[in-house]
Amino acid sequence: MVSGADAFVFEPRTEADVIRVFQVARESGRKVALRGNGRSYGDANIAEEAIVLDICRMNRILEWNPETGVLHAEAGVTIEQLWRTSLGDGWWPPVVSGTMFPTLAGALAMNIHGKNAFHAGTIGEHVTAVRAVLPSGSVLTLTPADDAFYELISSAGLLAAITEVKIQMRAVASGDLRVLPLSIANWDEQFAAFESLADGADYLVSWIDAFASGRSAGRGLVHAAWYQEESGARPHSLREDHQDLPDTLMFGLPKSMMSNFLRPFNRRGGMRLINAAKFRASRTLGNGRPHPDSLVGFSFLLDYVPNWRNAYQPGGFIQYQSFVPKEHARRVFAEQFRLAQEVKQEPFLAVMKRHRPDRFLFSHAVDGYSLALDFKHTAKRHDDLWRLCHRMNDLVLAAGGRFYFAKDSTLRPSDVTQYLGEETIARFRARKAEWDPEGMLTSGLAQRVGLV
Repeated sequence: MVSGADAFVFEPRTEADVIRVFQVARESGRKVALRGNGRSYGDANIAEEAIVLDICRMNRILEWNPETGVLHAEAGVTIEQLWRTSLGDGWWPPVVSGTMFPTLAGALAMNIHGKNAFHAGTIGEHVTAVRAVLPSGSVLTLTPADDAFYELISSAGLLAAITEVKIQMRAVASGDLRVLPLSIANWDEQFAAFESLADGADYLVSWIDAFASGRSAGRGLVHAAWYQEESGARPHSLREDHQDLPDTLMFGLPKSMMSNFLRPFNRRGGMRLINAAKFRASRTLGNGRPHPDSLVGFSFLLDYVPNWRNAYQPGGFIQYQSFVPKEHARRVFAEQFRLAQEVKQEPFLAVMKRHRPDRFLFSHAVDGYSLALDFKHTAKRHDDLWRLCHRMNDLVLAAGGRFYFAKDSTLRPSDVTQYLGEETIARFRARKAEWDPEGMLTSGLAQRVGLV
């Protein structure tokens, strides 16, 4: 673990319990931090000596309409519960993250995106109504017709506690995708592939070898995917048993053991070797040949290996994600890799996606690209890693880029002020003063970057 805090955890089961938690906090003079399933990578859902309001037990599906595809749920319902409820009827969540375990409340607090961000945007764009409790105990319901709707969603849990959500699911004729893998030789090919595929693909994502340099810098593997079409009212691919991830990998190896297998390789030399081997394999194994994959298998790669984070023990890791306008992305991303290689702090995993803007308050989206980087953390090199991230922040900000609170451990107050802008921060503070005048809602992240 890189971030942690001692706190008092409450697990409400009803909206009345949520109201009571705020009362207890007021009576005891404590702050409140909101937490879903703890899937943000930094300190966004913790706060020292605060009351942590954990929403996970509020996890009932309240109504599902298979005719319209509108699902009404409590805020602790996970993305996994969404697809298990709707897929058999031919509906899939409109936006999903790389893991199926975030709650709806957490997903909306951070306004998550997925591999279809370039055309589907963020999850908040598919919500039809949201219900929330203010620290005062007042309850409100917001829709896209309300300006406050776009402030609550994306506000990192700093304005109100979301308790219920109505979301429009996406109709699908199959539970399978047609996936096209393309081996990519360098940065120029990366961006050319994205620009040529973005108009037609349903999903688009690329893995990049962060250890490659010179003419091979930016090499990697793009995956584009399209929804399959199947005949019949209920194709087999829509069934849960078709979607469930396997319990074993090759040779019958239990997936639960994989983190132990990966740990010896989870160092600079080992990951250089793995990245190079993956790229070489991409040149021949399936390159340019479409293959079927389930929606769950393609969407939730992080869930293939249980407890994969344990491979980074004992120091843990941080994820760093930057969003850069399309005209500057190639230069900025290449320079980020160069800086990391210069100080021998290469990210062990690098993933690129395409995005489009949205109107939410703390939006991370741009008309451009994002690059998510997993950095191994050690106590010995902590300061070096933070310095590297700050240098990368400066590159992103100079290019008019943005950041994502769900994947941040290193932003400085000045970084947040610059990328959000004074007008956005003033709008946040005005809503905060109206809804939370006592400043009860907080988090480690909010304190670190000066939002509270």
